[in-house]
Amino acid sequence: MPKVSSVIVPYASYLRVYEPLAAFPEPERGHWARYARRPDRPSYQDELRRSLADLLPTPPVAVPVHESADAFVTEVDGVVCVCPWRTRLRGWQALGELAGELPPPVLDAVLPPLVRHQATQDYERWLTRNPDARPWIRTATWEVPLNWFVLVSDEEREYDRGSGADEGAAPPVLRYRTPMVQARRRVARGLRTLRDTLDEGPLIDGLLDVGRWLEEFHPRSLVELDYGGLVHVLPAGELAGDHSAADVAEGIEALRDGDGEAAGEAYGRLVDRWRAVRDRRSAN
Repeated sequence: MPKVSSVIVPYASYLRVYEPLAAFPEPERGHWARYARRPDRPSYQDELRRSLADLLPTPPVAVPVHESADAFVTEVDGVVCVCPWRTRLRGWQALGELAGELPPPVLDAVLPPLVRHQATQDYERWLTRNPDARPWIRTATWEVPLNWFVLVSDEEREYDRGSGADEGAAPPVLRYRTPMVQARRRVARGLRTLRDTLDEGPLIDGLLDVGRWLEEFHPRSLVELDYGGLVHVLPAGELAGDHSAADVAEGIEALRDGDGEAAGEAYGRLVDRWRAVRDRRSAN
């Protein structure tokens, strides 16, 4: 499918799970095996552009009419692993969260109530036929949720400044990749520490939710935390100096050791860094 445009959409970050082909039943496994051999696979920016293009018609298309047949593909120790986009499912789920993110007049202007109501009805009917459906991708806007960093370590951090802004140049990349087994182990250890030292709250609730989500996938999957479009809006110096996973690990370790001061310092660095990122949303 051709690209919608070359416009860069800067605001989304992603948590993805790549499962080995063996995790998929036929005929889906065969589809992904053939898809993985394609030389022209689209990028996450292509998916975002398509979603934004759907908002241009009148009335707008809140959720794609058909499910995406695209995926992200990688190899892990010679094994092909895929992360299906499932754009339609994720669109339905995101639609349910919009009311908490946009003022009602803005929401109604972007997606009229009738359009949202129809999409909700479609989702409910679809869920009755697919009760166990879950996405392979989680998305956040203008941030990377702190609980995502619990899954990875600073040693798994990959940062590439890219090769410039010209069309066709390699874009910047900031991501972490870790085996599913490691991600689950870190979630379990992090939860033990947080529950032993903190009251219940958003950080614990969010980590519990992510942990349950990870349990639904093949144990030999790959977990990827990708800054996605944020690398296009943050200066290279800030990206190079961003070691949020290390700060999260340091904070949890300090809590485990009973060092509240060190934990507070690590948390303060995280709050300052990500507040500055969210402030850019107001400036755009």
